[in-house]
Amino acid sequence: MLEVKDLKMHFPVYGGILRRQIASVFAVDGVDLNVQPGETLGLVGESGCGKSTLGRAILQLYKNTAGSVNFDGKELTQMSVTDLREVRKDIQVILQDPGESLNSRHTVGRIIEEPLEIHNIGKSSKDRKNRVISLLEKVGLQEDAYHRYPHEFSGGQRQRISIARAIALEPKLIICDEAVSALDVSIQSQVLNLLMDLQKDMNLAYIFISHDLSVVRHVSDRIAVMYLGKIVESANTDELFSNPRHPYTQALISAIPQADPTRKRTVQALQGEVPSPLNPPEGCHFHTRCPHATDLCKKQRPMLKNCSESHQAACLRLDELQDLI
Repeated sequence: MLEVKDLKMHFPVYGGILRRQIASVFAVDGVDLNVQPGETLGLVGESGCGKSTLGRAILQLYKNTAGSVNFDGKELTQMSVTDLREVRKDIQVILQDPGESLNSRHTVGRIIEEPLEIHNIGKSSKDRKNRVISLLEKVGLQEDAYHRYPHEFSGGQRQRISIARAIALEPKLIICDEAVSALDVSIQSQVLNLLMDLQKDMNLAYIFISHDLSVVRHVSDRIAVMYLGKIVESANTDELFSNPRHPYTQALISAIPQADPTRKRTVQALQGEVPSPLNPPEGCHFHTRCPHATDLCKKQRPMLKNCSESHQAACLRLDELQDLI
């Protein structure tokens, strides 16, 4: 359904008296990924690694610097604004903070009805209203929510409103950008279960962006691990957690809290912070924090290499480190 090839999103930095471009922020720097109908691709990594920028570039909310975004056989990067509007019926987004992404001046009914009006769905205003009420009930809200405003609802209820808006046009793909990270844990589980139920009912595909590996493990069929604008590992969910090959993935998984305090485990703490995408390290971007880095890692950039049929990792010492895992 979706195929992304060598996608780059570089933001220019201007300075000086003449406001000339003096540098670039390499937010997304050559990403390949694909999504099949009805599956969930988890996208994980630390804050600032480019996950949300990648999602916005796929949606063409950002005009990517280079690369290809092919959705259902259509090349989105070459489309006009008018043509993109038609395609966006099939690609929707759920953002992190529903308090900011929902228009506080509009009623919930107006918020969900707006995309139906834009795409001329529904024979009349009454028909669209009935459709909106049906959507509200589908996400677990009452009919009286139609006339209320977003500020009258809790965070979890507002996110349900965002989900209702996202599924209003019956899309094929929804990009969930930290869709549950702003919610309490108990509410997270309710929203996640709702998303999974809707996926089964509507055959939805998700790109689920998050920094919480426990959540991503629960909902994803496959997971791609992102670091400083690049995918460093990609595999089926079970395989990634049972046999992580990249040192960065190993460190992330080792840091997941365990419910059993008696279970012995070794936490691989990473040193330092994620380097600035304004000036990423030469060679392997991860070498400044990697406990296994060599001089070669400082000079040569690794490419994604097949570990198995459904597992890829980008590490120059992949074969050597297998014995250390």
